[in-house]
Amino acid sequence: VTGAGGRLGSEIRRLFGVRATGVDLPELDLTDRESVRVAFSRCRPRLVINTAAYTHVDQAESEPELCWDVNVRGVERLVEACREASATLVQISTDYVFDGRKTSAYVETDEPNPLSAYGRSKLEAERIAAALPNHLIVRTAGLFGPAGPASRGSFVETMLRLAEGGKPIRVVSDRFASPTYTCDLARAIESLLRAGATGVYHVVNAGATTWHELAVEILRLAGRHAVVEPVLCADYPSAAARPRFSALDTRKYDQTPGRFPMPRWSAALAAYLASGRGH
Repeated sequence: VTGAGGRLGSEIRRLFGVRATGVDLPELDLTDRESVRVAFSRCRPRLVINTAAYTHVDQAESEPELCWDVNVRGVERLVEACREASATLVQISTDYVFDGRKTSAYVETDEPNPLSAYGRSKLEAERIAAALPNHLIVRTAGLFGPAGPASRGSFVETMLRLAEGGKPIRVVSDRFASPTYTCDLARAIESLLRAGATGVYHVVNAGATTWHELAVEILRLAGRHAVVEPVLCADYPSAAARPRFSALDTRKYDQTPGRFPMPRWSAALAAYLASGRGH
């Protein structure tokens, strides 16, 4: 499991237990071919789940080369090593490969058109991973869950922290996505592997919501009191353009035999907040 110190990587590592070896910086540096070679030589993997990525969406606009080196060239190095080791690669991707102009949930066969440097790097990583005979690409979105030792705060933790300040919280109300609980996603990935799935799958918690609605639900479930003001994307500019509507259709995943049933996003959020893990 690459990126094992992150939010998703640490959850996958925990779920797989002794069957998995977790690697992360500085032990594994995807920008260094020799680092990848040494890691493969030591672990001798039959399966690689790549959760490592450059994920600073806005920052990527000012340092696209670093983003490309991690997300694209890093996957090239993994694919090269997986080919030599005859290993399967699971590449984690994102809803940001789409432009958000669609008004219904995106299916796997919809044409990607990323708006940001980050989105373009993740789409190119998909294309590189797809060149490997044994590959599985999992597009997901809006991850929340227990923090890993190397992860940054998620939207959930940010909202809870801002609520403590006592000031109104401004959150965009015209951008839709499918928030996803890392504990559910880890189980979903495991079920896809058990089913021998290959190709591209959309895996998110069921339903879609605006970030404003998500913020309101976070504070309600946590019993916090704060004013959450809706704002439009146009009034809340950011360095990177983001898709306005990037809900993902999971029908293909839902038809997979033995798949882990993904709960609705609101039920997943309630389960996370009730667990007391990491927030």
